[in-house]
Amino acid sequence: MAIPEYLAMTGAEFRQSDSLPSKIGWMACHFSPYSTGLSNLPPTLPPDSLLILNDRIPMGGRQDFALIVQELTQCLEQNQCCGLLLDFQRRNIPQNAALVSYLIRNLSDSVIVSALYAGDFSCPVFLPPAPPDKPIDNYLRNWKGREVWLELSLCPEQLVLTQAGAAASPEEIPVPKIGFSHETLCCHYCIRRAADSVTFTLWRTPEDNKALLQRAEGLGVVGGVGLFQEWQRMTDVISRSP
Repeated sequence: MAIPEYLAMTGAEFRQSDSLPSKIGWMACHFSPYSTGLSNLPPTLPPDSLLILNDRIPMGGRQDFALIVQELTQCLEQNQCCGLLLDFQRRNIPQNAALVSYLIRNLSDSVIVSALYAGDFSCPVFLPPAPPDKPIDNYLRNWKGREVWLELSLCPEQLVLTQAGAAASPEEIPVPKIGFSHETLCCHYCIRRAADSVTFTLWRTPEDNKALLQRAEGLGVVGGVGLFQEWQRMTDVISRSP
């Protein structure tokens, strides 16, 4: 069975899109700065969508956990969502950890938790994108035995090799028709040589990420989540390429 791939959309993208992806992630609910609950809950979503709550707005000690469960339960049930993703990226926040624990105990739907906060629980874990220079089985090794949701990204990366060693840095997406495909790493790459260095540029296309999910079958991965805006950006790059 193919691993489902969800594209996370903002409210504006959801409202303005002429053609919605087959599986949607709502990006995202927030902790309300004006009340004790949540803000930006979706008015309606297609069935089997993924509801996302992030911590871009910190709680600040004012949130009512019972109210949050009530709001999330109503939203998840009304929209027949497949689950809730807690995309918490602020490190070492005790309130975040306390809410994760509370939601796991009090929500009947599947609760998927970012790697920063999933370590103390047996819930599904949401992992950052696998680097394009690392085999997926190596990347997942520390989470063996856990149910994994994998963030999918184009992951453009540049590796510069000199006599001093190797240095990695983010890079822009190259023109897709340039370069080679690497079957094991599920990525594309191109090489540029200079007098004193060799530069490798690696990136993933949407097709590469589909191949990555195929390789991840049997390794604990049950879902993938990418950004709708990244996929749109790649589409624009392809349309402009000769």
